[in-house]
Amino acid sequence: MSDAPRDVERFYSTSEVVAKLRRLADALESGKPFRIQIAGERINVPAGAQFSVEHERGAVEEEVEFQLKWKLTEQDDTQNEQVV
Repeated sequence: MSDAPRDVERFYSTSEVVAKLRRLADALESGKPFRIQIAGERINVPAGAQFSVEHERGAVEEEVEFQLKWKLTEQDDTQNEQVV
């Protein structure tokens, strides 16, 4: 796990998003931790992560974000098994 700050946005094809969301939904539903690869980096998400949905509206565009948040621990690297 890197300590370097990171703020990236990556665009995926519809089929890639569908596959990631399916695996994410399965992990959330079963209460299991998972990993997701975003722009070449694997992110470990613990089972207890908080899930939120955000909506933003501007003058020329709207945005919906599905967001997972959690506190970092040393165990994050060893607890996660499923790749999203």
